[in-house]
Amino acid sequence: MIMEQKVAQALLKIGAVGFVPDNPITFKSGIVSPVYVDNRKLPFYPNEWKIIIESFAEIVKKEKIRFDVVAGVEAAGIPHSAALGFFTKKPSVFVRKEVKDHGTKRMVEGGSVLNRNVLLIEDLVTTGGSSLNAVQNLRKEGAKVNNCLVIVSYNFPKAKDSFNKAKVKLHAITSFPIILDEAKKLGMIKGDKLKKVESWLMEHTK
Repeated sequence: MIMEQKVAQALLKIGAVGFVPDNPITFKSGIVSPVYVDNRKLPFYPNEWKIIIESFAEIVKKEKIRFDVVAGVEAAGIPHSAALGFFTKKPSVFVRKEVKDHGTKRMVEGGSVLNRNVLLIEDLVTTGGSSLNAVQNLRKEGAKVNNCLVIVSYNFPKAKDSFNKAKVKLHAITSFPIILDEAKKLGMIKGDKLKKVESWLMEHTK
């Protein structure tokens, strides 16, 4: 079984994927979606979480990604970046979405990233806004950021364009089209519900 399918099955198994065409949700980007992926569930399921972290490590090895520090995007990316840091024996930090009005008022917490190659970890990419905001904040602190690992990408063209412009390579260990395909095979979605989700996906990935 290929890695993307294995990861998709793990997410479906723990109920991290929801199909809600009759009660759509709105992403932070403003996109109204009949589906959602909640990767925050993963640490509660260590066997499935292990698949995610090992898949990250597999991409690092395959793509020969060199890095000094792992960085997670607040908040959903933090557990995965910390786990990957532990797994690869590398330091890990996290990037805030906004500065707190007390304390050190730092955007990058945990240690210095000055002149270090930083591997960014994100749980989910739709349009790429929050990930690239984290890239910008890391670069402001002197980090070199050329790669971002994500659990799930929706494969939206806008995200691809944005990452290309920022000169950051996006590596997803699975994508929503693959998750949907696995859900179909398992009989988890069918009929009108499936048609609505497929139509939405086609509209946003063309």
